[in-house]
Amino acid sequence: MVNIIWVMLTIIGLVFAIINGRMDEVNKAIFQGAGEAVTISIGLISVLVFWLGVMNIAQHAGLLDKLAKLFRPVITRLFPDVPKDHPALGYILSNMMANMFGLGNAATPLGIKAMEQLKKLNDNKDEASRSMITLLALNTTSLTLIPTTVISIRITYHSANPTEIVGTTLLATIVATIGAIIIDRYFYYRRVKKGGKRR
Repeated sequence: MVNIIWVMLTIIGLVFAIINGRMDEVNKAIFQGAGEAVTISIGLISVLVFWLGVMNIAQHAGLLDKLAKLFRPVITRLFPDVPKDHPALGYILSNMMANMFGLGNAATPLGIKAMEQLKKLNDNKDEASRSMITLLALNTTSLTLIPTTVISIRITYHSANPTEIVGTTLLATIVATIGAIIIDRYFYYRRVKKGGKRR
């Protein structure tokens, strides 16, 4: 569906440009955008490689295991339906660690793996389980200690102080995560309450 929307927007834009005789501006924007995409990609690659290297060192040093143990009690409370020794918890913790360091690209495959495991726990049903909804809510807000990707983009565009957003990003993601958890729990208990009334 999203692909259809993007194609329609592109076609409408091109038709509008042809009708108004502005194809030169469209061509200029396309080439300029392509050039900027390459510049941003190179900037992102350098920063992501650095932080992925730091994450790898932290993993071998046992720091990630310690962080995982620190957050495990919180995760088990957020995902009470998931058994404590289930692989899904490991993927969820790894996903959260990657998001905390602003490594969204590294967090995505871990989140997908976590969803696959949660779907297995849900007997492969098409309907999302309580844990799957919670994971989606946490992934959307993603508590971030270091917004690596945004810092990389700011460096690429020669920001005077690319790391000045760390504090505000941390505050914003804390508020967003707390809000997501509250809303997730509200709708869950509301559904449980309605289900109880039906019985």
